[in-house]
Amino acid sequence: METVILAVVIAVVVLGALGGLIVGSRRRRPLPPPPPTTPDITAPPAEPHVGEEAETPRDEERRTIEEVDLPGGGAPVAVEEPPVVEAPPIEIPEPTAGRLVRLRARLSRSQNALGKGLLTLLSREHLDDETWEEIEDTLLTADVGVQPTQELVERLRERVKVLGTRTPQELRGLLREELLTLVGTDMDRTVRTEPESSKPGIVMVVGVNGTGKTTTTGKLARVLVADGRTVVLGAADTFRAAAADQLQTWGERVGAYTVRGPEGGDPASVAFDAVKEGKEMGYDVVLIDTAGRLHTKTGLMDELGKVKRVVEKHAPLDEVLLVLDATTGQNGLVQARVFAEVVDITGIVLTKLDGTAKGGIVVAVQRELGVPVKLVGLGEGADDLAPFEPEAFVDALIGD
Repeated sequence: METVILAVVIAVVVLGALGGLIVGSRRRRPLPPPPPTTPDITAPPAEPHVGEEAETPRDEERRTIEEVDLPGGGAPVAVEEPPVVEAPPIEIPEPTAGRLVRLRARLSRSQNALGKGLLTLLSREHLDDETWEEIEDTLLTADVGVQPTQELVERLRERVKVLGTRTPQELRGLLREELLTLVGTDMDRTVRTEPESSKPGIVMVVGVNGTGKTTTTGKLARVLVADGRTVVLGAADTFRAAAADQLQTWGERVGAYTVRGPEGGDPASVAFDAVKEGKEMGYDVVLIDTAGRLHTKTGLMDELGKVKRVVEKHAPLDEVLLVLDATTGQNGLVQARVFAEVVDITGIVLTKLDGTAKGGIVVAVQRELGVPVKLVGLGEGADDLAPFEPEAFVDALIGD
């Protein structure tokens, strides 16, 4: 019995010692490091959530569905109207009567080198062959042309020989008479735009690129409006970018109506519609601006002929005006010849006659085509297109 009690005591002691060792070992094990602390960062507003993560509603003004106008019913939507763009006021062009006389100073500044040069040569005490050659060179340099120059020099030589003593005033009068004969005072320079009972006057404007053709068409509209005509503009230059916009702007300034088509469309169709609307609405004149035609491109020239044929299905053309750049000289004559072969040119418009142009081109182009110069451009101003007046032109050439 005592032996059993002793064995139990020993077992208890052994178990107690073992338990102490286990507990001690657990107490000596190092603890894991604490997790790193994260600094407070203000997060951006989160997307709306649902359930427990939903944000607390904020007090703000909200619209109800009844206050939102829906298609098909409810009160009309209050839409902010775009600002009203006022149309530009209609301009009143300057009267055409005497317009070239008013522009004479501008013309003479660039042109009277010809007249003054001739007067200086003719005032020499002895007019020998060398002097006459200088006179001839002066005329040729001014683009008068070979044949007209020879005719003028021959007449001057005869009259100076008969005149004998020459005062400056006599020489000026002599030169004025001969230049007027050369320019021509008996040619009909009226731009035929008179409407008939069943149709308006129809004018087609042709010319190569860069001569100022579209601008000239717009300025011609101003000339006609100044004379009391109502005008339709046909924007048949559908190949050049913004040509129709440019022409329409010119028309809006004086109250002219513009007919146009899609860019790159059929020019003949636009011209046809312009004449048709001009007839139906009772306008006085239809001006048709055609595409700039390079005289070296036969296909384009053929199309110009097509425009003319299509227009004449309504009525015959009253005028075909060829716009030439006066600064191009003899090159302008080449263009004139080619255009005359395609359409029947009835008149010439010389632009840029206020710059470095040489006034003799007036004589040369008239002689080349057998048609008169009817209009001249003398500047960049809207009213700087003037009916051609031989007397005012020659007076500007030779000065006072």
